[in-house]
Amino acid sequence: MIDLHCHILAGIDDGALNNKMSLQMAQRAVLEGIHTIVATPHHQNGRYLNEKTDIIQYVQKLNDLLKKERVPLTILPGQEIRLYGEILNDYEKEKILTLNDTGKYLFIEFPSSQVPHYAERLLFEIQAKGLIPIIVHPERNSRFLEEPNLLYNFIKSGSLAQLTAGSVTGNFGKKIKKFSHQLIESNLIHFVSSDAHNLEGRSFRMREALELIQGEHGHDTVYTFLENAQYVINGQMCYKEPPEVIKKKKFLGIF
Repeated sequence: MIDLHCHILAGIDDGALNNKMSLQMAQRAVLEGIHTIVATPHHQNGRYLNEKTDIIQYVQKLNDLLKKERVPLTILPGQEIRLYGEILNDYEKEKILTLNDTGKYLFIEFPSSQVPHYAERLLFEIQAKGLIPIIVHPERNSRFLEEPNLLYNFIKSGSLAQLTAGSVTGNFGKKIKKFSHQLIESNLIHFVSSDAHNLEGRSFRMREALELIQGEHGHDTVYTFLENAQYVINGQMCYKEPPEVIKKKKFLGIF
């Protein structure tokens, strides 16, 4: 299993505090059945700055530690980027890191309670550069929760979206759990990842989430999510079904 979204690098954002915690998170991941993690520290979210060259160095150091401790886990470089106006300028300056540095996929985070007014244009410009934006944890964005058609429009226009495992398992509440399943059902989600930050409240929960998704949406959906994760780290095109609008009457059933 590949986990595309994890804050396992030590001491650079709100994830692992130190190398000991990074090692413990790695051991927990292996127990979950994860063999590859893309480390995605926060960047430009108003609190943390983690640029491409630094992340690549941190990843190498963690891989060296895992090899020394004989933990059968591979860490790949990535970045969780808060959407901001200069993102493409910084990409040209080698400050922005695509997932596994393939030059293909960018993790894009929106503020938790809003969708910036310039988002549609900037996502279009990102794609015009030959990059594919992956919107992370849209189910936890209160604006998408109120207006799911905003996400539908982004997906229809070529963006992809990644769901958090803990949202599926109910760790962020019943409303977000219900919304998560509606997003999957409407073909608005293309990956499930842990977004793990620690071993307690924000742990992996990948196996549990995938079992729930299989029970609710079938084995083919799980297989597609797993296969898409592999495509991302290979820099290949992902599989996506045509997105569907979440009908308002059905959507209101979450409240």
